[in-house]
Amino acid sequence: MKILTTTVLLLISIVVFSQEDIKKNFDKKEVYIEMRDGTKLFTAIYSPKDISEEKKYPILMQRTCYSIAPYGEENFKKSLGPNQYLLKDKYIYVYQDVRGRYMSEGIFTNMTPQVAHKTKKDIDESTDTYDTVEWLIKNIKYNNGKVGQYGTSYPGFYAAVGALANHPALVASSPQAPISDFFFDDFHHNGAFLMGYFKTFPVFGVQKTKAENKAWYTDQSIKTTSRDGSIFYNEMGTLKEGVDKYYKDNFFMQEIVSHPNYDEFWQSRNLLPHLKGINHAVMTVGGWFDAEDLAGPLNIYKTIEKNNPKAKNTLVMGPFSHGGWSRENGKHFHNDIYFGDSIATYYQKNIEYKFFNHYLKEKSKDAAKLPEAFMFDTGKKAWNEFASWPPKESVKIKFYCSANGKLETNKSASNKHTEYYSDPNKPVPSSINYAEYNGFTPRNYMSEDQRFALSRPDVVTFTTDYLTDDITLAGEILAKLKIETTSTDADFIVKLIDIYPADEPQNSDKANVLYANYHQMVRSEVMPARFRTSFEKPEPLTPNNLTEVNFRLQDVLHTFKKGHKIQVQIQSTWYPLIAVNAQKFVENPYLVTKEDYTKAFIKVFDDSHLEVDVLK
Repeated sequence: MKILTTTVLLLISIVVFSQEDIKKNFDKKEVYIEMRDGTKLFTAIYSPKDISEEKKYPILMQRTCYSIAPYGEENFKKSLGPNQYLLKDKYIYVYQDVRGRYMSEGIFTNMTPQVAHKTKKDIDESTDTYDTVEWLIKNIKYNNGKVGQYGTSYPGFYAAVGALANHPALVASSPQAPISDFFFDDFHHNGAFLMGYFKTFPVFGVQKTKAENKAWYTDQSIKTTSRDGSIFYNEMGTLKEGVDKYYKDNFFMQEIVSHPNYDEFWQSRNLLPHLKGINHAVMTVGGWFDAEDLAGPLNIYKTIEKNNPKAKNTLVMGPFSHGGWSRENGKHFHNDIYFGDSIATYYQKNIEYKFFNHYLKEKSKDAAKLPEAFMFDTGKKAWNEFASWPPKESVKIKFYCSANGKLETNKSASNKHTEYYSDPNKPVPSSINYAEYNGFTPRNYMSEDQRFALSRPDVVTFTTDYLTDDITLAGEILAKLKIETTSTDADFIVKLIDIYPADEPQNSDKANVLYANYHQMVRSEVMPARFRTSFEKPEPLTPNNLTEVNFRLQDVLHTFKKGHKIQVQIQSTWYPLIAVNAQKFVENPYLVTKEDYTKAFIKVFDDSHLEVDVLK
């Protein structure tokens, strides 16, 4: 393990390449590229003006469902590629609208199912990637025969699935904040519906009827007037009432409502089983505070590593929210927490630039001089390099949720429990940043101060004593709960929290934030008890019967410092981030009414624990 502190970041100068520079140095061409089934995909190509037989360039491509605007060969993007350092060196930049989006032909499908055994007539996103690369290599003069691809969020999925194209010219792929499975990423967590995504559905659930150079779905967007976004969710009623009011004709919402379990519809959209036979370099990038796609990059990296042990496979995780590594903010904060200066620039210059430059302009057959895992410790606030992830040098320990309110490494000899009362009509708030409820998706809650939940009778807490030494969690987290409830269903939310000392100094950039005793959320996850034994076949809870509910939280690299405390909070509602669980087992939880809402007493027994990887 190698540690790099953030003090070096202050020495980095930021490159600025303006839109006028792009116009002076690039030519733009727009074409339709025909796929093997005859569907034509709209593609914009930006080529360096000095390209020639003597000066050839590689191709760097992004495929997206979010528009490749501006359209028109006379209209240029304000920036090209993933960062300014690569742009200064020049590449042939290619952007493509995927099927059914904006100017491309075809029908749009969310998370297009990957075809495992293809015939020449089968199509999916990997065949579209192959056909696009084939056309580009043959039709763009003076390319150097090498293609790279990248994308963030949904485009990250297209980069990940595009890695399966196996075109010989494709030598480097960088899925960034990629989606891997919509039952566990973005719209669901462990099958629980993310109500915080409710306002996003016009983007993903309205088909266009003709070529469009601007958004065609805006008429279905939800308009709110109050800056307090909680008003909308409090007045909406149940999820069923919201769907009936806003999204009766939204095909994606209707697909979700019709498939509440992990059936063939969702399984066919799981990318992970297909990540085999990858023979080029892959660098997967994510953010520790990515509220949208934290599971995706971790699972994609681990699956590629498992299925392709000889692959040149790299993982990067920084202290970023969704896509935060692509934009430099100077002093880097997530919500209230300061992590250092110019962290995005450091990533772009020292990691992303090296990856693409090496494989596209240097020796693509040799591994780049990059670590296997380049990870940011969100407690020490420093980059770390690891030879594997999770680190092989980590050891597993258990933190037990003792009935005395302590979080302890020793299991209690008793069989006591902690009890709370959960009422779906009065859910625990997921955040007190009410303005953020109006956003596309919530983000700041991932590191938010959790003191607001301490006084809730429906939240139980377990806390260590003040730490006498630093302790670094590095790897996976498994929650193993033993519970008992008076109801037939429940969600279980587990939050891992770093409690700052009482003398923690203030930060002048956040004068209104009290850092003394700050309860920073480090990691969290939800698990519907209905899925405790199977995501395909849910089962009700038996009232007043001891039951195990086990689930993974996403990985972490966080040092809890000497003088801090570690806390675990457990609750059963988390609104409006997660749709309220009625706490009554029904076949389809999307169709519950207020009459189904069931109050419950819930016990957490003191052999419940978190199993964590600790770096020694």
